Amino acid sequence: MSDRPTPARVAVYTGSFDPITLGHLDVIQRASRIFDRLVVGVGVNPDKHPLFTLDERARLVQASVAALPNVYVVPYDGLSVAFVRDQGAHVLLRGVRSLTDIDAEFTMTLANRKLDPHVETVFLMADAAYSHISSSLLKQITPLADDAALLRFVPPPVVAALREKVKPPA
Repeated sequence: MSDRPTPARVAVYTGSFDPITLGHLDVIQRASRIFDRLVVGVGVNPDKHPLFTLDERARLVQASVAALPNVYVVPYDGLSVAFVRDQGAHVLLRGVRSLTDIDAEFTMTLANRKLDPHVETVFLMADAAYSHISSSLLKQITPLADDAALLRFVPPPVVAALREKVKPPA
């Protein structure tokens, strides 16, 4: 046995989280049991038109993970692999819901490996109960669903925020 301290296992889970869903939260909770420290990087995707600002998304994620002491929320702009390095980590965590996600994540993983071969991507499958949840689905159902129904898709802090952003049809 060595007297050297074991290095902390740090992972970074990146996404736009627009907004955070129960699927995201499931991945975060499970990853928080695997890694000593989990940084949730709330990022900017130039290909998406977010419903919430970067600060709003970071606040919603923070409110949703407040009970997890080893989870830290950090907004960022730029490449995910650079953000992983900035956090002192070598593991990029990705959640996947479907075969479509896996196809896109495979391509991104290969690109990330070229950008930084020292960052490894680790995938966690979303629980089947949450695999259908997406931000586009939330935008469709929010004007029509009551709060109890929305709580089947998003953490409690997100419900009021969605109500503010997505108004019912007049």
